[in-house]
Amino acid sequence: MQQRTTILKFIKSAILVAFFGLVSTYTSAQIKIDGVAVVIGKNIVLDSDIEKFKQEVEVRSEGKIKISDCEMLEELMQQKLLAHHAVIDSVTVSDEEISSRVERSVAFFTEQFGSVDKVIKAYGFNDLDDLKKELYSVQSENVLIEKEQLKITDKIDVTPEEVRLYYVGLKEDGELPEFSAEIELAQLVIKAKPTEEENQRIINKLNELKKEIEDGANFKMKAIINSDDPGVTNNGGRYEVTKESQFIKEFKEMAFSLDVGQVSKPFKSDFGYHLMQLHEIKGNMRIASHILMQPNVPESLLTETKEKAIKIANDIKLGKITFTEAVRKYSDDEDTKNDDGLLMNPYTGENTWDLTRMDPALYARVAELQKGELSDVYFDENRSGEKMYKFIIMRDRTNTHTADLVNDYVKVQELALAKKKEEAITKWAKEKISDTYIKMSDEHRKCTFEKNWKKETGR
Repeated sequence: MQQRTTILKFIKSAILVAFFGLVSTYTSAQIKIDGVAVVIGKNIVLDSDIEKFKQEVEVRSEGKIKISDCEMLEELMQQKLLAHHAVIDSVTVSDEEISSRVERSVAFFTEQFGSVDKVIKAYGFNDLDDLKKELYSVQSENVLIEKEQLKITDKIDVTPEEVRLYYVGLKEDGELPEFSAEIELAQLVIKAKPTEEENQRIINKLNELKKEIEDGANFKMKAIINSDDPGVTNNGGRYEVTKESQFIKEFKEMAFSLDVGQVSKPFKSDFGYHLMQLHEIKGNMRIASHILMQPNVPESLLTETKEKAIKIANDIKLGKITFTEAVRKYSDDEDTKNDDGLLMNPYTGENTWDLTRMDPALYARVAELQKGELSDVYFDENRSGEKMYKFIIMRDRTNTHTADLVNDYVKVQELALAKKKEEAITKWAKEKISDTYIKMSDEHRKCTFEKNWKKETGR
């Protein structure tokens, strides 16, 4: 039961992920093959929604949880009820926060599919504007739901005694959760930095291209021939840029500083050196093209960088310097250097990693390490093309175990708080159902629900 509850809580969050909302909304809009399961206020749940989210539960739980159509429908109805009453309660949603989410969603899809064009083709949209319009609608509802939930649960907290009683209850029922192995990692990075002469060579080349373009050369052709941007073959270096876009700061700042037709001076970012031309201004959007050139790093420099990293790692193993001291003295990674090399989990925003849910490449390097052990020195290249050698230390490690109130207090506290908030939302939903318009198909009225969605007397 505890496992099912945990999975369902996860799915309630997953329901708010734009990807699934996009698939559901778009498919139902374009292919009229399924019916309306239920109407709540002005919101609807389609039969296809139930099946899609039910499959997601099974995928996310790795087949351990099988949820019925009726259970899934009740989860979806609660989300629609929250969205409906958020509007009634005058919950405000700004265009900026929705647009920001849309841009993040587009960036996520692009990373998954390889390009925006592939995303558009995969889902059958006409163009990027069409895709963003659909995402805007989905994310508008997502924000409404989240804010209404926060409004209901904002002042809820749990006392230490409530945490203890929650833990005791789970233990007595034989439902104590099992926490996966968790680790804490830190890294030391030595980058293979190009020489000043090589940097200047790139700048000089971009200045030559700037002059040629200003003299009438075609920017797109110059980009296709010279740019190191992997997307150049698909878009000729041309992008739509807003202030909410997931482009790097330097890229956005340049796009908004140019006049139409103007070609920038060469400018630097973490990706290399750029040349940009602004083509068009459309409201808050700038349409611009760029050429990216990355300095070359010779093999001799890579070898020198590797040898330096190996020497530092050996000095740590011999006790000549601590890992923390070495990070502060030698590491070239600005994101982690000032935090003693500590690696943040990009999926959770926390410092701990679930060993069973890591990137396979990283898992292979750290899975067998014990606390305090170093990985081998290895080569890496980031998305901006920087080449480097690095090694990782296992700062802490907790193996898979059944929940313990003392050692896992914070996690148990989070579960207890989540349960209390869920109970508050359930109570709120039961009260709101009575004065909310709900129309359910005859087929789904056969379901047995925890809440009185069918508004039957005597319940």
